[in-house]
Amino acid sequence: MIRLALLAALALLLASGCGGKEEAAPTTTPTTTTSPPAKTVSGRVYFLDQGKVWPVARQLDAPGVGASALTTLYAGPSAGEHRDFGLTSALPPGATAPAVSISGGVATVRLERTLDNAGLAQLVYTLTQFPSVKTVEIDGKQYTRADFEPQTPAILVESPLAWQKVGSPLRVTGTANTFEATFEYELTDTDGKIVDSHFVTATSGSGTRGTFDFTTKPYTVSFSGVGALIVFERSAKDGSRIHLVEIPLRMEK
Repeated sequence: MIRLALLAALALLLASGCGGKEEAAPTTTPTTTTSPPAKTVSGRVYFLDQGKVWPVARQLDAPGVGASALTTLYAGPSAGEHRDFGLTSALPPGATAPAVSISGGVATVRLERTLDNAGLAQLVYTLTQFPSVKTVEIDGKQYTRADFEPQTPAILVESPLAWQKVGSPLRVTGTANTFEATFEYELTDTDGKIVDSHFVTATSGSGTRGTFDFTTKPYTVSFSGVGALIVFERSAKDGSRIHLVEIPLRMEK
């Protein structure tokens, strides 16, 4: 009887277990992998102002800044840059940016279409902004910026660039090829008043391009807005302003 009772109790326990609530299977939350945000660096691409190269600021993808720079260059100037500054490009409209590889200081570009000297100058100037690029090889020929003096303005300001936010004092760098290596600048504030002006002497001139690097005197502005850096050469013939370029700048109070 005891054995039968034990068997009956065991049967009841088994029945209770089978008819009870099942234990939920463990669940796993699917994991999603997110790519890190793309890194960008400040750089330049070179369009044309009256047939001469002129730099504009762009954000470039990194790594691969060389390829990113060419993609951005081939996209052409913005509507505002074309309207406000008359910037153009000698690169084929709608063309895909060429492939580029960089090794040993040489950027090798594989063009699908032949470019004129203005287009080549845009490519060479854009790629040689990077410290890792000394020359650009296209169709087996190597180029440097010196090969495009006819496509380079007499006074080329590399920094600051148009619409860049600047502070006081303002540092200015670039290259120039002017008579006796000299030119002048004026800095105007957000009221249009001249807050600094002076002569600049590049490292060389009179047919040989030199570099310049100068800093203006400290200045203040009465309100935040747009000022300008104006560079020009004085004509040896009549003293008029020649090779004049005006670069709008964002100045903060």
